[in-house]
Amino acid sequence: MFGLYNRLLSRYPILTQSVQTAILFGTGDVIAQQAVEQKGLSNHDFDRTVRMIGFGGVVAGPVLSTWYRFLEKNVKGSTPFRALATKVAIDQCLFAPLFIGVFFCAQGLFEGKSVDEIRSKLQTNYGTAVISNYKLWPAVQFANFYLIPLNHRLMVTNVVALGWNAYLSLVNQRSVSGTSPTEVISPAT
Repeated sequence: MFGLYNRLLSRYPILTQSVQTAILFGTGDVIAQQAVEQKGLSNHDFDRTVRMIGFGGVVAGPVLSTWYRFLEKNVKGSTPFRALATKVAIDQCLFAPLFIGVFFCAQGLFEGKSVDEIRSKLQTNYGTAVISNYKLWPAVQFANFYLIPLNHRLMVTNVVALGWNAYLSLVNQRSVSGTSPTEVISPAT
């Protein structure tokens, strides 16, 4: 199985990584709905899962795959550590805040929201998500860029992102349903 994955990754890197990202974004939403919100299958919002799958496959997979290649090719340093630190700094200071904004805007579009509703979603959720990003992703990316070969970095990101995508799905749902963060995260008993 791993051999097949590596062959596909070598031949079709962006397509392969986009498909894996779509699957793992959808899985993150299922985790959010079933493990965290405890909705049960009968109350599962399949449209929400499809939106996450769509974003993962159409936006996140191609963009992240291309971004990691761009960083690897273009960011150099006087020492390996400086190159690594520069990659993480660029990733976290420039790319992450932009990508989080893209996530909320894309989800709003997928949900059929107006520009004003998307703006409200950003005002409600963006700051919280960016701050939460900085609690997790700098350390993950430091290890990822240091230890993992380029073609496997997105897989590592996607595996860690199972929890992150569940979190983003919950935060996004908060703005859709109008509930507070604790109401979304705490399942009803």
